[in-house]
Formats: sequence, structure tokens, C-alpha cells
Amino acid sequence: MEFNFQLQVVALFVALVLLYSPWRVPSGALPILGHLHLLGRQMTIHRTLGAIADKYGPAFMLQLDINRTLVVSSWEMMKDCFSTNDRAFATQPFNATGKHLGYDHAMMGKIATIELLSKTRLEKLKHVRINEIDEGIKELYSLWSKNDKGTHVEKEMKQWFQHLSFNIKTKIIAGKRYFGDVNAEHKVEVQRFKKEITKLVHLAGVFVLSDALPYLKWLDLGGYLGAMKSVANELDSLIGNWLEEHRSKAQSGKKEGEVDFIDVMLSIIHVHDKDLKYSHDRDTISKATIWALIAAGSETTSLSLTWALFLLLNNSHILKKAQHELDSHVGRDRHETLRLYPAAPIALPHEAMEDSQAGGYHVPKGTQLLANIWKLQRDPRRFLTTHANVDVRGQQFEFIPFGLGVQSCPGVTFAMQVLHLTLARLIHGFNLETPSNGPIDMSEGLALTLPKKKPCGSPAHPTPSM
Repeated sequence: MEFNFQLQVVALFVALVLLYSPWRVPSGALPILGHLHLLGRQMTIHRTLGAIADKYGPAFMLQLDINRTLVVSSWEMMKDCFSTNDRAFATQPFNATGKHLGYDHAMMGKIATIELLSKTRLEKLKHVRINEIDEGIKELYSLWSKNDKGTHVEKEMKQWFQHLSFNIKTKIIAGKRYFGDVNAEHKVEVQRFKKEITKLVHLAGVFVLSDALPYLKWLDLGGYLGAMKSVANELDSLIGNWLEEHRSKAQSGKKEGEVDFIDVMLSIIHVHDKDLKYSHDRDTISKATIWALIAAGSETTSLSLTWALFLLLNNSHILKKAQHELDSHVGRDRHETLRLYPAAPIALPHEAMEDSQAGGYHVPKGTQLLANIWKLQRDPRRFLTTHANVDVRGQQFEFIPFGLGVQSCPGVTFAMQVLHLTLARLIHGFNLETPSNGPIDMSEGLALTLPKKKPCGSPAHPTPSM
């Protein structure tokens, strides 16, 4: 009886919110669930929300269980929410992914930004990016050499981009490389890491019922919470081993090779321990920081490279020009891939910390905010010839693949350096073709990020420059 009464109260609350909301609210809300069922169809979330925006306008309110969620997809609303009211929307709502797979957001963001993502540090680490990209190119050349020189070699490029991106991250952060030519002693560790990363990417995109209905947290439908805890324990063990290896080498005085991010972080903690204020124990914060840096951008970078390559392959005349004029066609002012296929089509959800105004409407404290980046960046009014050259850092509100405001991606410079250099080296070193000389299927897959629906290899053989 008590549970039925609670359901009735929640249903009444949802009905009142929908009835008296000043915002445009899509029809079809169900008691308790609200509009959740609209997001469960066989269509990507960004396209579903884009279709709703076509009907109700660039700002509308969804009722997702007991949470009000404001969905925006115009540059005017983006500016209001992420610039004018950036402090009001500076926090993010609780979710199971952040709690179980992200150490409950326990990390040292300032140290990470200064010691890994600052322009000065990125310049010092330039040789790591170059070396790893060179190793990846050598891998493709080696495959071609073993395939009876003179014929094409076909490689599933998404996987190649994933491995390359991950190697760059782990080399800079932990002094390790996990794909390609690795030491035999690391093989078991590599397999463990690959297995858990695959699980994590899947779990990060699943819908967890308790995120929408917190009072049902005890009911682990689908077993997702248990799976998240299992993956978190495995990754915690692996990253814990990295920390112990670095501590042991530092104590023995036998540190070999270059100083990596873990070395720098442990040194800062050791020297300034008394001055640092911790919300968690030191090991937890260290592991959380390491994991956040590895996880952030690894998937999105490889996806952006995948879409860029296949857009070029489907437009062979542009590919030919790019091979002859790399600076003009893969330079700083061409970001069409990031516009058409943003790796994160829906920005991470935010939550209003206080009452605010957006688009002339009142936004109550506690309202969640979703920004449909995909919809924003396909607005035909904004991307005509006169709006072609825009900056990726959110200076123009119509193009924000890396977000904007106080929580924009701090790794934008690093990501663009990897994207430009990888794509330039690949198309300059190899003649690439579409499979069977036909157009590539550009259908989007269902996931939190924006993967291709179908994996695709690209027949390639080295250019004379190789």
C-alpha cells in the first residue's frame, strides 16, 4: 500500500509539472516515467531530440521521471546557458557511471590541466605524439609488405585509430604502450586492459534505471550496476599497479626513460602533501586522475578520425586535393568532420545550481540541461559560406564540438594536434580507396558517443613518399 501511494504521489507531481510548465513540453508523457519512453526507440538520442526540436522549437522541457530536463539546440540558448549563466550550470547531476566508473569524480583537475594539457607541456610532449603516429604508420606499411608488395592491404580503420589514440595517452601518462609492438611480459596486462575497456565503453552508454528513478537503486535491472562495479575493480587494480611501479622506481632511484605524468603527479603530492586538501584518500584521487585522463578523449578522438577518413573517401576529389595540399585542406580552419559528426553529439548533462533565466524563461534550481550539439551544428542558417571558418574552442556559439563555458573540454588543443597530425600522415603516406570502389555506408550507431553503425576497412597501399 505504501509503495502504491508513493507511485501516486510521483504521478501527480509529474502531471502538475507538465500542466503548469511555461516551456514547450512534448506530448505523450507517461505517469512516473514522463518522456523516458521517447528516448528508447531504435534511433540515436540526438536525432530523436532533433526531431522533437523540429516540432517544438530549439528549447523544450522533458520530464524524465521526477527530473525536469531542459533540452537546447540553438546558439542563442547555448549562449544563455553556457556563457551568460555558466556558473549556474557548472555542476553535473549524479549518475551511476560517474560514481562507479569515475571514482565518484575524485580527481585533481588543476594538476592534470597544468602538467599535461597546458600549451607548454604539450610542446614538450610533441615527440611522443610524433613517435606513436610514426609507429602506427609503420604498422600499416608492415602489413602491406607482408601482403606481397604491390597489392592493397585492408585494415579496419576504427580499431587502428583506437589503438593509436590509446597508445599516445598511456605513453604520456604512464610510460606504457599497449598496442602494436609491446613487450611479451605486458601481453597479459594488455589483454586485461582491452577486455575491461571494451566493457567500460559499453556500460558508459547504457541506461541505468536508478539514474532516472533513484528510489529504485536497490533494483539492479539488467545487472548494469554490478557490471560497473566489477569493471571498476579490475581497472582500479591495473592502475594501482601503475602507481606501485612508479613509486618503487622512484624509491629505488632507478627511474628509466622519460618522466611521465604519473611521475609528476606523485612528485607534487610528495612535496606539497600538507598544502593539498583531499576529498578522498590520496590513492583514490591519484587513480581517479589517471583514469579520467585516459578515458577522456580516447574514444572521441578515434571516432572523429574514423568519420574524417570516410568523409574523405566518399569525396575522392577532396581527398586528392588534400594529398597535394595538406596545409590547405587538413589545416587549422577546416573542421567539417567535427561539425557533421561530433564524437559527443549530446553534451554531458548539467544541472542548475540556482534559479536562472534562459531564453526569457525561468529555469528553476535542480533542472537538468541537455545540449544537442549535433542539432545545433546542422543548422542551415549558420553554416553557409559566410560561416564556414569557425573556431573549435566555442568562440562562436554555433560550433562547439568541445563544449564551452567553465566545463568545456580542457584537452581541445591536444585533441586537435592528434587529429591533424594523424590524418595528415595517413593520407600523405597511403593511397586510400573505398571498399569495392563504392560509397561507404555512413549510418550512425546507437551509443553515447557517435560511432559508425558498420565497421569498415579501407584498402590502402603506400604512396611513393613512403
